[in-house]
Amino acid sequence: MAHRFDPTILREYDIRGIVGTTLFPADAHALGRLFAQTLADSGGRRVAVGYDGRLTSPELEAALVEGLAAGGADVVRIGRGPTPMLYYAAATPGTYGGVDGGIMVTGSHNPPDHNGFKLVLGGKPFFGEAIQKLGAMALEPGSSERPPNQSPGRVERHSVFDEYVARIARDYDGPFGGRGLSVAWDCGNGATGEVVARLVQQLPGRHILLNETIDGNFPAHHPDPTVAENLVQLQQAVAAGGCDLGIGFDGDGDRIGVVDARGRIMWGDQLLIVLARDVLSRNPGASIIADVKASQVLFDEIARAGGKPVMMETGHSLIKARLAATGAPLAGEMSGHIFFAERYYGFDDAVYVAVRLLGILARSDETLADMLDKLPPVFNTPELRLECDDTAKFAVVAEVLERQRRRGAEIVDIDGVRVRNSDGWWLMRPSNTQAVIVVRAESTSPEGLERLKQQLAAELAPSGLVLPPY
Repeated sequence: MAHRFDPTILREYDIRGIVGTTLFPADAHALGRLFAQTLADSGGRRVAVGYDGRLTSPELEAALVEGLAAGGADVVRIGRGPTPMLYYAAATPGTYGGVDGGIMVTGSHNPPDHNGFKLVLGGKPFFGEAIQKLGAMALEPGSSERPPNQSPGRVERHSVFDEYVARIARDYDGPFGGRGLSVAWDCGNGATGEVVARLVQQLPGRHILLNETIDGNFPAHHPDPTVAENLVQLQQAVAAGGCDLGIGFDGDGDRIGVVDARGRIMWGDQLLIVLARDVLSRNPGASIIADVKASQVLFDEIARAGGKPVMMETGHSLIKARLAATGAPLAGEMSGHIFFAERYYGFDDAVYVAVRLLGILARSDETLADMLDKLPPVFNTPELRLECDDTAKFAVVAEVLERQRRRGAEIVDIDGVRVRNSDGWWLMRPSNTQAVIVVRAESTSPEGLERLKQQLAAELAPSGLVLPPY
């Protein structure tokens, strides 16, 4: 019997939908069978499965495991935790003997009623055409039936929690003596809570934990550190505790948000500057990869530090694949996905990034606020998200791109449309994870930023979209 996925859940670099509307346990079961077949076709059999703290994750995880085992795959259930813990299990042999692939049940930073799956095969991200192929395979007659003479796979439970925390702690490279840093951590009631609570016991300094209890209702605030209002509680804790910095995470722990001692937000591209300078001090001339949403300051500062800036499409799976292909030691996105290949495995792990940042700060004579003060001044918007139907958002951006081409604009079109002019640049791109169009603008002056925003508003108006105030 065939299975039909709602086409909106098969995204560019993961599978994600609204539970009970576009995503159901039957989809998880079908995904398990299909991935087991894909695993076998690649010569593998063993797969790790983890899940985040969302209320629907245990049910989806159980259905996924049943499907994997029914399809003949041997399953290692690693339990609840952040997505990078699943990536770690898929990337290392560990005490569980290693696996050939991995699936994480997670809704990432999306609203509580969303959920989905992030996949790894053969140590590489599983995305794009590979995900679309699963949808096509599901429609084939007999796709949900066990092949003749195939025995079900074995299922075992193996926690990697202690190994994972110890591995992160091992790469802290700051001093353990002296006063140490004062750090506020906001886990946002997401999947990082238990990991961070254990980790800080192994780090020097003073640590204040916020919302470390995992709760899929996200009672404190939405777990997305790229939205300023979600960092207000962290900013307040930094001020009240006299902290050197604050660190926040998204729902599944692959995205980071940072505020300095003065409560200022250090956006993902600014954080990448701090990390890149440190990495380039040991790897002169290396390529540093960033997505199309990043500030021009980032690309300029990478070059100034002796590196080779590389601009590419947004998307955690896309960037991981490019990182592995190029051998670059570091990559990052404006959205807070940061990828370390220097001394680590090349996947996006926000807790690991936090530890590397603490090491840099502990070894430096400058504070994070000092570093932020010294960045070239620019005036920009954060990522502004405009609600737009999933079936329309790509067409809207395509129309804008075509208009700009006809006008002879200076364009980067690797992911949506990034237009550069004498005032700076603006960007418009369709999100691959939400029903939104993402826009951003940056200038060297407030007046230039206003003109860029007016240009963006004019491009959005024919599609009935309004640029939100900022």
